Amino acid sequence: MSAKRQDSALIFIFITMLIDVIGLGIIIPVIPKLIMELSGEGLSSAARYGGWMIFAYAAMQFVFSPILGGLSDQYGRRPVLLFSLFGFGIDYIVMGFAPTLTWLFVGRIIAGITGASFTTAGAYIADVSAPEKRAQNFGLIGAAFGLGFILGPVLGGFLGTYGSRVPFFVSAALSLLNWLYGYFILPESLKPENRRKFDWSRSNPINSLLNLRRYPIVLGLVFPNILIMIAGFATQSTWTYYCISKFGWNEKMIGLSLGFVGVMAAVVQGGLTRAVIPKLGNFRSISLGLILYAIGYLLFALANQGWMMFAITVIASLGGIAMPALQGIMSNQVPMNEQGELRGALTSVMSLTSVIGPLIMTNLFAYFTSEAAPFQLPAAPFWLGSILTFLSWLFIIRALKGLKI
Repeated sequence: MSAKRQDSALIFIFITMLIDVIGLGIIIPVIPKLIMELSGEGLSSAARYGGWMIFAYAAMQFVFSPILGGLSDQYGRRPVLLFSLFGFGIDYIVMGFAPTLTWLFVGRIIAGITGASFTTAGAYIADVSAPEKRAQNFGLIGAAFGLGFILGPVLGGFLGTYGSRVPFFVSAALSLLNWLYGYFILPESLKPENRRKFDWSRSNPINSLLNLRRYPIVLGLVFPNILIMIAGFATQSTWTYYCISKFGWNEKMIGLSLGFVGVMAAVVQGGLTRAVIPKLGNFRSISLGLILYAIGYLLFALANQGWMMFAITVIASLGGIAMPALQGIMSNQVPMNEQGELRGALTSVMSLTSVIGPLIMTNLFAYFTSEAAPFQLPAAPFWLGSILTFLSWLFIIRALKGLKI
């Protein structure tokens, strides 16, 4: 693919992911309020329900991501991506009309089954990127997350003042518009000569992970990946509940804080990774990034005023150089016609941690904010996140020992 066509393809996939993340970000500030409305219970219980909702989504992704990744290796990235985007639109509609908590779970299950947009986007980027450019270009996914979380949560916090269900319908509209955009604009990235036939045995989520044994470096990085992802749920699954509990923030303030997180992620993933990773190299980028992540979690735990969360976000966000570099190392170990399978396997890992991580972090928060706790410690998830991130760094040093990178 020519440089001009490659740049155009990357712009297409970036815009597609951006709209997708905006739709996801819009609903975050209102989820606790909607859960409390439907359950009639308090914040600690809402955190537990929120954790189980993420569990339902992640369990479906764990099962179906390798299947959709394998299908994208045979039929191309475009049809699978369009299927995923349409599924997100249906999910938001179901959740917007949900009369009970059960229907919120139904919506999350639908999204988990069809939610291969990030998996397929990763494979798409691998298709159109030269091996030496993949680490930087994978940063575009993080940039889409960042920009999406600038606009999404801020918009969600504003829309939430008109009702806890309004953001869901706006998200549904965005997702379906994104689907239309992809249908008319998004080109196929996988050449016919790089395709392989779908194999059910390789699309079993367990077999998909076991197939990584053919690539010892990739397999050695799976466990530290798991630790990093579980640590990430300290922020992803408890930020809203933590800031409500500790600082008394409302939907607007939560939206603004997440918007600032998005600004920093966009700066780091969209610009800094592309400048820093080539200069430092993948290994040093991973090391520096994970150390900054660990420090960031620790400082979040120690924050005692709301403004500190914004200042600490600057430090923690710089850790974002780690994951694109790590993904670049893993992608470069695998041939072109198995990139979709690799992305499916890694998404299964992510989904597996999404089964475990939110339950650990939300229940940890719920316990240490309940009357049953021996002492109140809303920041318990951030303490654990810091420890897990530091451990992941040690395991990565061991896994990459002797590898020329």
